Amino acid sequence: MRAISIVAFSVLLPLIVSAQTRPAADFQITKITRKLIPAPQFAYTGAPQYQTSQRDRWLEVEVEFGARPELTNELTFKYYILFNGTLLTGEVNHVNVPAGRENRSVMYVPPRALARFAINRPITENSIQNIAVQIVQGGDVKAEASLNRAQPQWYAALPQVSGLVLNKDQTPFAPLYWDRYEQIKTAR
Repeated sequence: MRAISIVAFSVLLPLIVSAQTRPAADFQITKITRKLIPAPQFAYTGAPQYQTSQRDRWLEVEVEFGARPELTNELTFKYYILFNGTLLTGEVNHVNVPAGRENRSVMYVPPRALARFAINRPITENSIQNIAVQIVQGGDVKAEASLNRAQPQWYAALPQVSGLVLNKDQTPFAPLYWDRYEQIKTAR
């Protein structure tokens, strides 16, 4: 009996040690949230002011993620939003991403794009069937998560519509919450 215990211990010990020393992922998506929000209202002087429609809603998709490296020069976030049977896609490049567990990325879908694919139906959060986000570094997918439980890359076989998922700098939300989201790489 003792010989069996020694053999079992000698076989299992390397497996236990290797499982404990496996490096953790550098990036991890911890939370995906979606909200339908109105456009911000700004007051200014020097020109006529026009009110935005407070009935129209933007889709805001926020991703919370953790980063282990002390500083990451650049990360690409790819967003896949299944809205009323249509897969909307977009990506944003973040720079100077610090280590931390509460880093955030955000993207938006404008009201007219939502209305276009709602096909005369009311726009609700239930119109968003699923959302997937990938963190890509140097062409390699470092992390992926979906809002609702689904197979990995559930969106791969669906036809994609690009150009309608906008980064924060392309929206009226650009001047808001500078310290909440990671820095966006500027186009040259």
